[in-house]
Amino acid sequence: MRRIGIDVGGTNTDAVLLEGDRIVAAAKTPTTPEVTTGIVRVLERLTAEPRAAARTVDAVMIGTTHFTNAVVQRRDLAPVAAVRIGLPASASLPPFVDWPEDLADLVRGEVFMVEGGHEYDGRPLVPLDTAAVRRAGRRIRERGLRAAGVASVFSPLNPACEEEAARILREECPDLSVTCSHELGRIGLLERENATLLNACLVDLAGRTMRGFTEALARSGIRAPLYITQNDGTVLPAEQARHVPVYSFASGPTNSMRGAAFLSKREDALVVDVGGTTTDIGALRHGFPREANNVVEIGGVRTLFRMPDLLSLGLGGGSLVNPEPLGVGPVSVGYRLTDRARVFGGPDLTVTDLGVAAGLVDLGARERVADLPATLIERGLERIREMIEEGVDRMKTEAAPVPLVAVGGGCFVIPERLAGVSEVVHVPHQAVANAVGAAIAQVSGEVDQIFQGLSREEAISQARRLAEERAVRAGADPESLKVVEVEDLPLAYLPGNSLRTRVRVVGDIAAR
Repeated sequence: MRRIGIDVGGTNTDAVLLEGDRIVAAAKTPTTPEVTTGIVRVLERLTAEPRAAARTVDAVMIGTTHFTNAVVQRRDLAPVAAVRIGLPASASLPPFVDWPEDLADLVRGEVFMVEGGHEYDGRPLVPLDTAAVRRAGRRIRERGLRAAGVASVFSPLNPACEEEAARILREECPDLSVTCSHELGRIGLLERENATLLNACLVDLAGRTMRGFTEALARSGIRAPLYITQNDGTVLPAEQARHVPVYSFASGPTNSMRGAAFLSKREDALVVDVGGTTTDIGALRHGFPREANNVVEIGGVRTLFRMPDLLSLGLGGGSLVNPEPLGVGPVSVGYRLTDRARVFGGPDLTVTDLGVAAGLVDLGARERVADLPATLIERGLERIREMIEEGVDRMKTEAAPVPLVAVGGGCFVIPERLAGVSEVVHVPHQAVANAVGAAIAQVSGEVDQIFQGLSREEAISQARRLAEERAVRAGADPESLKVVEVEDLPLAYLPGNSLRTRVRVVGDIAAR
């Protein structure tokens, strides 16, 4: 297969063309404020290379920080209706209760609390108040709200209330986009509801973004299916991905980790991805990012859903360096590096300038940083080493030294020797590892639910079957499916030999 992988970062937009497992061509261009233009430019550079002759492309995979940035920067967010099913319980902490007030003011359209939900063992709490849901639907129509998030108590155990509420809301508002929490999150009402409401407020932006991506491909003359990379290192068809934008929040760092695994042929290692704005540190397990098991904050909102375990540092090639007192980052010149850095004739001293002055990388005009004091260069690089070593120590789960794969356009700042690291592995095409990770992405299916009255083997088998069905629906080749993760946890407080089982399978994209 010939596949194009694109990663839209805060500083650069990268693209690679793969034929099978071989990288045919790569390109990099500064990210534009309007991301579609940057994609068109990088595709022009990619397809202009002689080795990337205009032949059929089988698939295009894009990873983007568009949706994360929208939440963090408080822009392009639509007001939503929050429908919580759980009365007479769960009323003390209403939806949006733990959101930053400025973000809640933008997203909180209207809140509806209705009776229904289930107990922790899956039994009905009280019957769903369908009349209240219908009244909510009429009110949503009156307000002109275009999106709703529905969250019910313990819906991952029994989604019946959410499914019925969604059906009623769509009857009353045929054009309403409805996000159900059981499709996104796990047990934990507030965090699951938060993820649902974030998703709902981004669906409209996701639709516009997917149309922009499709237009960019058309303008570039590429006729191929479009896939969007997800937080777990896999992809979804663009038409499906536009309904779950929260699944793309951490796709950028995840792509880098998958690309690092592919380029280094290492399935278990730490990965340090140094970009233009941040350094992301994560761990590979079986070639995929280790998943976070705790609450993850997005733009100040606590969420609990499928996210990689990552540590982000305010350190990148564009990070500003303050000589006295010495400081590195977290402020970065970002995609304006070629305008602002001293080696490019700009006024700002950046990490890239230190790297050029120290002979670690050849960019711009070295004579423009020849006046930097040797002590400043040495102290600055030592401070960078300390930041990376501290981050590595926080992400390690064992005392023994572990291998570290260095990727990203700014990875020249990673020293050859680091405390707690057995070896620093540099790989070819490391500056575009994120785009490589997008290009090699597979399709996944995951199930995380509680099974009752079954043996452990039967529960895992049933979960695997359901996960495989989801992967095939998402576009995976049934013959290529393999299990990459299995977790099971007996729940002593539930009746009927209850077992919480999570199974994740991945497979190659099915040929069209």
